[in-house]
Amino acid sequence: MGQQFYLAVGSLNRQAPYFQGARGEGLTIYSFDEARLEWKRIASTKSVDNPTFLAVDAAGGVIYANSEVFGWHEGTLSAFRFDAREGSLTYLNKQPTLGSITAYNMVTRDRRFVLAANYAMGTGGPDKSVAVFPILENGGLAPASGSLRLEGKLGPKADRQERPHAHMVTEVPEGGSVLIADLGLDLIAQFRLAGNGTLSPVASVHVPAGSGPRHIAQHFNGRFLYVSNELTSTVSFIRRSPGDLTVEQTISTIWPRTTSHAADIHLSPDGRFLYCSNRGDDSIVSFAVDPVTGTLTLLDIVPSGGKTPRNFTLTPSGKHLLVANQNGDSIVIFTRDEETGALTDSGKRIEIGTPVCVRPFIL
Repeated sequence: MGQQFYLAVGSLNRQAPYFQGARGEGLTIYSFDEARLEWKRIASTKSVDNPTFLAVDAAGGVIYANSEVFGWHEGTLSAFRFDAREGSLTYLNKQPTLGSITAYNMVTRDRRFVLAANYAMGTGGPDKSVAVFPILENGGLAPASGSLRLEGKLGPKADRQERPHAHMVTEVPEGGSVLIADLGLDLIAQFRLAGNGTLSPVASVHVPAGSGPRHIAQHFNGRFLYVSNELTSTVSFIRRSPGDLTVEQTISTIWPRTTSHAADIHLSPDGRFLYCSNRGDDSIVSFAVDPVTGTLTLLDIVPSGGKTPRNFTLTPSGKHLLVANQNGDSIVIFTRDEETGALTDSGKRIEIGTPVCVRPFIL
């Protein structure tokens, strides 16, 4: 049952007005035995500020951490080498992200680039939505080779949609282009990523006005996209075809008369089930995915086991789901029924202050 792998965990260590505490240490690595549901803390560093999202190049043994620090005109993207044998993290270098409140980063499948998304607050500085960083031979980062600033009609919720807010960037399954979710513009946009690290537009679509798209989950077939909409606690199903994006369905992630904010979103490895976290009612919702049409059917909504489930992940086997409850100071481990998609709280907790990102990887 299960397998052994590692967990990279980012936790808050610098306060911000929109966080409710910063009790973490930065970047922490655990070994994880899935068969026994046992873990061991093997490396950590406090030398990275508020690593709110992590990306792992497992083949290169490098972890990329974006720093989201309130008041900085530019965030940073840092590279650390992880040595499993020595149980150590070694700092390589960092680059400015060309925008503020850096919220997300990812490594391209060809391991040539890391892309960062800047949520952005206020004005000043380069103010780019997304920046592209070539990866150096040692795993470190070169200065940005390309960037863009999203523009367009803002959403109707003036308190949160007062400007563009890129919240995520992710590569499409076949590679060669990326998708960006912008909360301020109610926009999902696709851009071609050239070999020299520059970006050019391909397609875009708006989710329902005021939705505030946050994160994207992609089916391995490349045609089905699922977007968590933070401001309305909904998920939008978007069909992708060459040069086109079309919204097919938008469905609630919460029970009626409940107030919450949708956050992270992931598909099961077999593409049959979709999961989304809700901050406010502190829950995880599960949907069945129609394999032909891609449409969603609500299955269940269960408590997240703590407060503020900002981020979660499925283990590589798909047998467990791990929830980083930011204000619960723990990562809660759920067992997952692979046939029904049902989640059951295992009772196991990884205790860590203000966790905001958990990423599994196999070396």
